[in-house]
Amino acid sequence: MTPRKKISNVDRFALFITNHVGSIYFFIAVFFWTAGWLIWNMLAPISLRFDPYPAFVLWLFISNMIQLFLMPLILIGQNLQSKKSEERAYKDLLIDKNSEIELKDIKKKVSEIRSMQLTIISLIDKKNKDDSTRINRTT
Repeated sequence: MTPRKKISNVDRFALFITNHVGSIYFFIAVFFWTAGWLIWNMLAPISLRFDPYPAFVLWLFISNMIQLFLMPLILIGQNLQSKKSEERAYKDLLIDKNSEIELKDIKKKVSEIRSMQLTIISLIDKKNKDDSTRINRTT
């Protein structure tokens, strides 16, 4: 059995990123943010655009860089989750092995009890036959 390790702050951060960035809600938020950014800067009045045409290409480049940085963090978090899952599976295996040993012991004891019951039943039958034979002799 592997010893339980304390999760470092960096690992905790990677798990946070994995749990939150790797969700459909984050995807929807980024999608609508990007779509809103592009639509505003293409269709809004020129005086209200804060990122005119050639500049929003930079936004697309930056968003791709964010994705490239987040991808390893998500993979690290998934690896940590996988390790925890393997630890749980190993503990489950140990519990299953112990249960199997206990079940074999219970099965053996039940078999012994059944054998004793059959012995008792045969003794009772024998006694009843003997009693029946005595009654028949005396009558």
